[in-house]
Amino acid sequence: MTFNDLDFNEQLAEGLLSMGYKTPTAIQQMAIPVIMEGKDVIACAQTGTGKTASYLLPVLNMIGAHPNHQIKALILAPTRELAQQIDQQVEGLAYFTEISSMAVFGGGDGMAYAQQKRGIDNKVDILIATPGRLISFLASGSLKLNHLEYLVLDEADRMLDMGFQEDIMRIISYLPAKRQTLLFSATMPSRIRQLARTILHEPEQINIAISQPAVGIKQQIYKVHDEQKTKLLSGILKSGAFTSIIVFSSTKDRVKSLDKELRGSGINAKAFHSDIKQDEREDILLEFKNRQLPVIIGTDALSRGIDVEGIDLVVNYDVPPDPEDYIHRIGRTARAATTGTAITFVNQRDMRRFQSIQQLIEREIEELTLPPELGEAPKFKEEANNRPRNSRGGGNRGRGGRNNGKGGKRRPNSGPKQQSSNG
Repeated sequence: MTFNDLDFNEQLAEGLLSMGYKTPTAIQQMAIPVIMEGKDVIACAQTGTGKTASYLLPVLNMIGAHPNHQIKALILAPTRELAQQIDQQVEGLAYFTEISSMAVFGGGDGMAYAQQKRGIDNKVDILIATPGRLISFLASGSLKLNHLEYLVLDEADRMLDMGFQEDIMRIISYLPAKRQTLLFSATMPSRIRQLARTILHEPEQINIAISQPAVGIKQQIYKVHDEQKTKLLSGILKSGAFTSIIVFSSTKDRVKSLDKELRGSGINAKAFHSDIKQDEREDILLEFKNRQLPVIIGTDALSRGIDVEGIDLVVNYDVPPDPEDYIHRIGRTARAATTGTAITFVNQRDMRRFQSIQQLIEREIEELTLPPELGEAPKFKEEANNRPRNSRGGGNRGRGGRNNGKGGKRRPNSGPKQQSSNG
């Protein structure tokens, strides 16, 4: 399949061509036709699979038939960084159309709020927003969404993790009941399914390679004592083998500490965390995208809020507390069918977490030998019953294909129709 087979309007097709898009990804092949049929969708796809374009393209195509600069589509995102990235992607894809968009998000000062309000007053077709800032506009009465036809929740699991469920339901109370709702999530816990039953109408469900890293990622670990970590990291960064690197730590304080230590050893690195002002965060991301900054250090919030191609190394300075967060962290590399490396430092305290990761991805991760100058690696007691299983049963996990079976008629909100990936 090519994008020509999806029968987009001429202006949108020209935008795709100008951005170099030729062949849709698996999630795009499966989601776009369903969305263009007007159905609600709940889609689960890992990072780096092209899910943003899988909802933007059909929404742009449908709005493009009658653009009138009234807000037809609302896209909710958990972080300002993701909201800005979605807005940038809209601008690129819609370049040859008359469709306009705007991102509104918290942070900054009163001037930023006023600027966003002026943008809304100037009328746009697509509004991308973080929940908190959007509620402030809705509650003040300065924003009306009476003409809304499409609601998209991107990174829905992350929004629930950040405590936005009540905000989401409050936002929905301002929206027309008759609308098309699209929910995209990297994971599908029970609370996401419950949310889907509440706000979607007879949705089609699409699953693409749930909880599996991209095949192009070379996964490796070092077993280390805590005092060996920073020296090992410095050696890797100074080796010259990698040019675009993200270092993840699970705490903001550790991110700040690593920032000082790495820069003190002559490494061009910068920390990225919530204590940094918004304009400075944007500058850091821009430097990183433009290859002016080779190393960026952040927490798991960065794993969902950065979309940069060409990252060739991800380092987990410590093992993330949730195995799913490991998937999101390493998913920053090997995007768009490229390859990359993910290295994780594992100490005794993190061994149980690491074993949970191996169980989740159903494979053992290659262990590397510490450089001799760092001393001997620790020897851990590994519990036999925590070794990764070879199979969870069934041979179709992560495979896809639309379920064309005809079932009985469902009542509204009776639960999603299952659609798996044959990718």
